[in-house]
Amino acid sequence: MKRQISLILFLFSCLLSFAQNPIGMPDIVNYDNTTYGGGTHNWDIQQDKNGVLYFANDEGLLTFDGSRWKIYPLPNKTIVRSIKIAADHKIYAGGQGDFGYFAPDENGKLTFNSLKPKIPKSYSSFADIWNIQYAGKAVFFRTENAIFRWYNNEITVFGTNSKWLYLGMANNEIIAHDKTKGLLKLVGNNWLPLLKEPISPYFTISSMCPYGNGGILVSSLSHGLQVINGGQMTPIKEAAHIPNITNTCNVNESTLGLATLNNGFFLMEENGKELYHLSKNAGLQNNSVLSLFKDNNNNIWLGLADGISFIASGNALKHINPPIFDNAGGHTSIIYQNNLYVGLSNGIYKLPLAHRGDISLAQANFTPVANAGGQAWGMNVLNNKLLLGRHEGAFEAVNNQAVPIATGRGYWNFVDFPTADPSNSWILSGNYNGISIFNYQSSQFKVVGNIANFSESARFVIPDGNKIWVSHPYKGVYKITLSGLKTTSVSLYTNKKGLPSTFNNHIYRVKNRIAVGTEKGVYEYNPETDRFEVSNFFTPIFGERYVRYLKEDAQGNIWFIEEKKLGVAQFDGKNYRLLYIPELNGKTLGGFEHINCVDKNNIIIGAQKGFYHLNFEKYLGRYGKQQVRISLVKASGKTDSLLFGGYFGDVNANASQTVKHRIKHSLNSFHFEYSSTFTKNKANTFYTCYLKGFDDNWSALDKKTEKDYTNLPAGNYTFMVKTQDNLGNESLAATYEFTILPPWYQSIVAYVVYVLIFFGIIYLVYKRQQRKITNQRIAFQREQEHVKYMHQLEMDKSDKEIIKLKNEKLELEIETKNSELASNTMHLVQKADLMSKIKTELFKLKKELKDDEQAADFNKIIRLLNAEEKSDESWEQFTVHFDKVHVDFLKHLKDAYPSISSNELRLSAYLKMNLSTKEIAKLMKISPRGVEIGRYRLRKKLNINGNVNLFEFFNAF
Repeated sequence: MKRQISLILFLFSCLLSFAQNPIGMPDIVNYDNTTYGGGTHNWDIQQDKNGVLYFANDEGLLTFDGSRWKIYPLPNKTIVRSIKIAADHKIYAGGQGDFGYFAPDENGKLTFNSLKPKIPKSYSSFADIWNIQYAGKAVFFRTENAIFRWYNNEITVFGTNSKWLYLGMANNEIIAHDKTKGLLKLVGNNWLPLLKEPISPYFTISSMCPYGNGGILVSSLSHGLQVINGGQMTPIKEAAHIPNITNTCNVNESTLGLATLNNGFFLMEENGKELYHLSKNAGLQNNSVLSLFKDNNNNIWLGLADGISFIASGNALKHINPPIFDNAGGHTSIIYQNNLYVGLSNGIYKLPLAHRGDISLAQANFTPVANAGGQAWGMNVLNNKLLLGRHEGAFEAVNNQAVPIATGRGYWNFVDFPTADPSNSWILSGNYNGISIFNYQSSQFKVVGNIANFSESARFVIPDGNKIWVSHPYKGVYKITLSGLKTTSVSLYTNKKGLPSTFNNHIYRVKNRIAVGTEKGVYEYNPETDRFEVSNFFTPIFGERYVRYLKEDAQGNIWFIEEKKLGVAQFDGKNYRLLYIPELNGKTLGGFEHINCVDKNNIIIGAQKGFYHLNFEKYLGRYGKQQVRISLVKASGKTDSLLFGGYFGDVNANASQTVKHRIKHSLNSFHFEYSSTFTKNKANTFYTCYLKGFDDNWSALDKKTEKDYTNLPAGNYTFMVKTQDNLGNESLAATYEFTILPPWYQSIVAYVVYVLIFFGIIYLVYKRQQRKITNQRIAFQREQEHVKYMHQLEMDKSDKEIIKLKNEKLELEIETKNSELASNTMHLVQKADLMSKIKTELFKLKKELKDDEQAADFNKIIRLLNAEEKSDESWEQFTVHFDKVHVDFLKHLKDAYPSISSNELRLSAYLKMNLSTKEIAKLMKISPRGVEIGRYRLRKKLNINGNVNLFEFFNAF
């Protein structure tokens, strides 16, 4: 029997894996335990009003703020089975053998506060806390043996004689499942029956939530979905095929989300009609869903037995890539006769459309078009016929199969070529080897020829009167001029003809203009100059962007692809505004771009894997209010210090900063972490920061979720961050204020010390100056005395110099007088000698005279000469001059030696003048011997020893 049940369950699982889903599935983002850094199992999920998500994880309380994951383990390091954010804004958590609440500490970091010490000792031994619920200010915790109520700081215990199997809440009532008594509701302190009839003890409740008008939706692992109304419980038959339901939630007013133990996630209407089913085959990490939660933006979070999955159920962008596509690249799409045809790199497929609303919600299967396998390039409806361009040739879709109309290989597309004769319709088809001409007559397409003198691959073909424009991405733009269907000329336009480059030029008809998307913007042809020029119409819209693709929709918007980015120039009736769709960045098929603008609810974009569907009207609607939070502030220097852990107040409270941190200057480098908790449009979220007191302006928008500042100077600062999406929606700024204290050498105490030191220095300088002035005064006095002394010395020196000069003058005068005396003396000597010679000559002449009268005259003359020789006038003159020169030498000598004679004085004067013996003899008219005798006598009178020189004696006298 057990084997049969297992087989039936297996068959159910296989059937469910093929359940019909919409063609457009929401994106799924999977997080494994290596990403979030916790355990594998995630048992429960909650979200606060600020958007932070909380998961009951094997390793503790796991949080996710939209960018970062953090884990907060319980003190006993056990599994957290259940969590609940209660009315008091605390996160209540239950694990093995412990329960309590997480609340921010003074720095905003979550810390755990255990309530186990409040339990009576008789109940202190328990296993897991499986469920947590709250009603008003009371919080309830379920173990198998007891339910604990925390209210007014007290624990009340509700015991049982069997087991408590479940604890839940619906319609403001606390409901519990007692194995023996069945479903009970708490009224006051009493448990009363919820149902009129008891349920089976094997009815295992997994979840409950409000349902309809006053009803309660109950899920069971073994009994599917049940609805309780008026004390009666009835099953939802449409959901009976879904076994092992672990959780349910109301996604919106009309849809329900169901999580299963081994078959993934279901979205269904309230009546049980299944909308879609997500399992491992559809992108989940695994099929075992333990918890289910709808976030503030109507997205779905699944806590799995191994990981976490996020389902962007509220997004306007859906991925169309059913298994039949086999991840092939999407090249083309078109709606024809209420069918959606898509061409991929592996064939052409058709999907019937029951309505023309949001195509992504269509619940039908794509089926292959017969004879259309392989590479598909383009599809066009002409003459109410669907033409297919394929690698194998040109085909027409007839009765769900491709019928060949041309056997040549490689047809890209088909375009009308108007002629003067409306009854004769011509169609141009670009192909690998040029352009083919088709004629449509009698409901049939026939090839009538090719455009002559042109054999290049023609993927981009635009008719323009009697001209055909063709662009080749690697050769340039061709202009083919026709006369009828005959080619008159083929011109090639490259960078020599105005285009910015020969390569990457793509030609389109937009706004009834022939436009060429280039690497430097959009260009148009000027027939007057026969050159391409920068477009005056498109340049204000696109500037010099590298535009690869252009497509106009019915609303006048211009869709474009800039390199690998998809965007739209949104037209408001007057102006264009560029809007990018960053969710699709890098996902389009490069070189084979395709955008099908069906209407404002249906934009189909070719992708590397299948297609994407964009509900543009929904996309433009505000997803919700943008919000940003600062999740961490850390100061660092030689050490790190956590200043802020993410919470200004209680969890779930929209509090602002109340305490302004004062940071010491050694921790003047800061690290900020922040994130947007708006997860619905995460790919489009950009951040800008501004540090008031340091930055001049807000930073440029980018996706970085952290900011660092180093070596900030002392002062008051306010860090601000805000988000903005690609639609221009902007959040309010999240702020964090702090003050960096000045360094110790700039503190108030330091400044007081500086003032004291300053005044001390002034005092010391004053005293020093005082001492310096005193010393200067003393030094000045000494200097004056020294100057006076030196002046006196100078005066004395001057006097001495004067005396010296006088002496020198006197000596000079003496020398002069001596010279004169010596000269006079020599003159006297010469005179005496001359007179002696004259006398001698006269005597000779006299002897020769014979006349007595003449002899008498001679005698007379001789007598006169004798009289002159005996005269003392010369000596007296000599004495006067000699005493003047030698300062009364003769007088002093006579006074000193009174006995000295006049001849001895005369001899002394001649000796003073250092005259020789011979000279003295002539002056004194004595013989030299007489002079020697006179010297001898003079020595005796003067009492001078014979060894003493008389000249030296007289000089020293």
